Amino acid sequence: MFSGPSVLNSFLALTRIVPPTTDTDLAFASIEEVARLFRKRKLSPVELTQLLLSRIAQLDPQLNSYITVTAELALAQAKKAEAELFAPPSGQTYRDRGPLHGIPISLKDNISTEAIRTTAGSRILANFVPQHDAAVLARLKEAGAVILGKTNMHEFAYGVTSNNPHYGPVHNPWDLSRISGGSSGGSAAAVAAGLCYGSIGTDTGGSIRIPSCLCGVVGLKPTLGRVSVEGVIPLSPRLDCVGPLARTVRDTTLLLEAILPHVKGEPTLRSRRKLSAKPHKFTLGVPREFFFDVISNEVRFVFEEALRSLRAQKVRVKEVSLSLLGETENAGNQIAWAEATHYHQQSGFFPARSAEYGEDVRTRLALGTEVPATVYLTALEMREKFIEQLHLLMADTGVDALAVPTTLITAPLIDQEAIRIGDQDHSTRALLLRTNRPANLAGVPAISVPCGFIPAGLPVGLQLIGAVTDEHLLLEIACAFERAYPDRRRPPLTSC
Repeated sequence: MFSGPSVLNSFLALTRIVPPTTDTDLAFASIEEVARLFRKRKLSPVELTQLLLSRIAQLDPQLNSYITVTAELALAQAKKAEAELFAPPSGQTYRDRGPLHGIPISLKDNISTEAIRTTAGSRILANFVPQHDAAVLARLKEAGAVILGKTNMHEFAYGVTSNNPHYGPVHNPWDLSRISGGSSGGSAAAVAAGLCYGSIGTDTGGSIRIPSCLCGVVGLKPTLGRVSVEGVIPLSPRLDCVGPLARTVRDTTLLLEAILPHVKGEPTLRSRRKLSAKPHKFTLGVPREFFFDVISNEVRFVFEEALRSLRAQKVRVKEVSLSLLGETENAGNQIAWAEATHYHQQSGFFPARSAEYGEDVRTRLALGTEVPATVYLTALEMREKFIEQLHLLMADTGVDALAVPTTLITAPLIDQEAIRIGDQDHSTRALLLRTNRPANLAGVPAISVPCGFIPAGLPVGLQLIGAVTDEHLLLEIACAFERAYPDRRRPPLTSC
């Protein structure tokens, strides 16, 4: 974390920032660019928050990315940030909380917010108002972030489309007839459309990475347990993670830095890159089995182009093998089904209030009642074997991370339940989950980075999967890719 403007500005001076010239440019500026404008007093947190609230009012009726907009809270937080940042440095009220100070962001609506309803995208919790903030929100408030609102999501985070039967579907800003992905679909859509500078979502089987990929933004699932899930409505405790979504890797780093607990003396994520005198030469492993068995030709082409761009950055790419991959899909499902149903039973929601669930979530909760204890325990054993094999592979082959497509398809149409690849129809849900579940099962960090577009103009994502606590390494590799692939086009739904 930065302790004052002098350190922050010295870093920003290296980024060759070009000041935004229009309100839309400002909405799509990076967190670093906005932070610099604040500290030069060329922009105030209140002005910026008002701009973002105006954009939400004008554009979100088409996207449906927010369930609750906290305008009053956001303006109060922005005024506090302005008072602290704009006071004389020698004054008693001056305080610079770091690069997120005064930055408007959003939260997925399964993250508890004191005195503000937290619905988890459900009818059951439509009027639930927590008494305490989630741990992750407490850290964001300490960092001075401004909370614009709570984003729409798949009901109880139990799905990958964000086609919410209670609050309406989230639309993709690249094509409003298509899904945003899920379950953090509102977060990804809001970030992509310039309705916040970043968001915090949750990921149990790809729920940060899938919507990030389909909406063309960056999303990172940290190592299991690395970011506190206290105060987050659970789906599957052995798989649940909390992580950031943003438009660039650097902004994602800033968000992650704010929500990660730090040990005194431990280098921060951003300072780690400065510790090495020489640039790191990365080695990526590409497991061709499982991840490429069923994939659209357009996504495969964009992914292979991304690998070529990485090779141009002197990144070594080699093929590797993970023999247990095919068995992990069932294990991940069995763990999630059993644990999700257990939570809903313990909460008194299921089956007592079955009629209040959407059909898809109700069906999955019923599936959880059919998972025998022996099957669940076997799935946990398979999980341990997979974790061991993954880490042995990375140690034995010397790869820094695995590189795979984030999803095997681009954003499907809303309510499109199946996708034809070759001469077969495949479940949309299965195609979106297939490449994402392995990182959750292993509890390792994974990041999705935009890596190109298919001819129809829909984004494709590159997923990097690392070893436990290797978030900093994934961010370095992702930054290397961003340098190789600087395409930063905006989705059609951007201007008010």
